[in-house]
Amino acid sequence: MVKDKIVEICCGSIEDCTVAQKFPVDRIELNSAIELGGLTPSLGTLIEAKKATTLPICCMVRPRTAGFVYTEAQFQSMLYDAELLLKHGADGIVFGFLNEDTTINAARTNQMAKLIKSYGKEVVFHKAFDKTPDKIAACETLIECQVDRILTSGGENYPHIEKGFELLKSLIEKYNNQITILVGGGVRAHNVHNILESTNCTQIHMTAKEMANDCGEYAAVSEHNLAEILSNF
Repeated sequence: MVKDKIVEICCGSIEDCTVAQKFPVDRIELNSAIELGGLTPSLGTLIEAKKATTLPICCMVRPRTAGFVYTEAQFQSMLYDAELLLKHGADGIVFGFLNEDTTINAARTNQMAKLIKSYGKEVVFHKAFDKTPDKIAACETLIECQVDRILTSGGENYPHIEKGFELLKSLIEKYNNQITILVGGGVRAHNVHNILESTNCTQIHMTAKEMANDCGEYAAVSEHNLAEILSNF
C-alpha cells in the first residue's frame, strides 16, 4: 500500500511477479501477452508465480484478443479455465462478458461470479466495462451480479485516462459502498498523482511496462518504471 492506496500490478510472467514483490504492492493481476491486452495465463505460470511471491494473485480469464462477445464454446472453456486456476491457488478471477450491443451479459457474469464465489475468491470485471454504452446501468448490473471490483479508466479513452476522471469520480462517490472501482489504463509517472487526486480512488492498477526483446518485442514490468510511478503518488 502506498499512501493508503491499494496498488495492483498487471504481470505477464513469473519474472514480472518477482519485480512486483520488491515494492509496496498489494496485489497482482496475472496475464499472458500483456502486449495484446492480457490473455489467460497458463496453469504452470500461476503455480510457479505462487512460489515466487507472497502477494495475492488474481488471474485473467480471456481466451482471445478483440471483443468480449464469446461463443458458447469459448464461454465454457473460460469457466473451465477459471475453475482450474481457482483450484491451483488463484485469489480471484478477472473477466468480462458483453452482449452484442455491448451491454453487460448478466447471465454469463452471474454464472462466472457464482463459480468464483463458491471458492471464496474475488470476482473482478475488467475493462470490457469501458465499452458499455451506459456506465451507470452497467455498474448496477455488476452489483446485482455480486461482482467485487470493476477495472476501468472511465471509458474508452486509453491512454488519455484524464478523459474519464469525471465518470470515475462519480462512480466512486455513488457506488463505493457496494463495489470497488479499480482505476487503471494509462497510469504513468507523470499523471498518477493527478489520477489519485482527481478521482478519489482507493485502488489503482498499472503495468509499469517496458518492451523487452527476444527475437521480437513483448511487454514486461519495468522495475525502473514501477519505482518512478510509485514515487509520484
